[in-house]
Amino acid sequence: MNHHAMTKHFILAAPLLLLAACNNAVSADNPGEPPLAGAKIGGPFELTSSSGETVKWSDFQGKYRMVYFGYAYCPDVCPLDVQRMMKAYAEFAKAEPEMAKQLQPIFITVDPERDTPKVVGEFTHAFSDDLLGLTGTPEQIKKAARAFSVYYAKGAVREDGSYLMDHSRGAYLMGRDGEPIALLPVDESPEAVTAELKKWVR
Repeated sequence: MNHHAMTKHFILAAPLLLLAACNNAVSADNPGEPPLAGAKIGGPFELTSSSGETVKWSDFQGKYRMVYFGYAYCPDVCPLDVQRMMKAYAEFAKAEPEMAKQLQPIFITVDPERDTPKVVGEFTHAFSDDLLGLTGTPEQIKKAARAFSVYYAKGAVREDGSYLMDHSRGAYLMGRDGEPIALLPVDESPEAVTAELKKWVR
């Protein structure tokens, strides 16, 4: 994981979060304007699911979406982040079962070279059957990552052929029309993520 890239990613998002903090008229029923309101994050893509089906961003129209970019061979950060994200989703589903049906968790690989539909499916299944894993051609992944302002780059290839992927870290909560709402604190705890879901998914 490239910590410089991670820092850069959140520095770019920080002004949006600070702007949201200026809104004092907030409450449990009226959380105020979403932190990422108006940000140019998200957009059309066409990828492939673990079952080999074509999936488009427009397929989720009318649903909230949790979107995380990572890769199946990630040795540390990705599995922990996705675990927290899906634990939070499970807790949210217990508290708000009907609203959870209107929320789709999505994992998009940044390593299409190794993350085939089968590999992505095995990775996402380890966390939850509700987590949709997506892969695609290098060009398709590049387009999706660019739409979400996600940085990624292939690291040095070792003698055994293995390598790491440098990529920005973060999970997005997107609205029913595909608009950005907030960054989910998957680096903190499931409870922190659940709190954000309860605040904005309504």
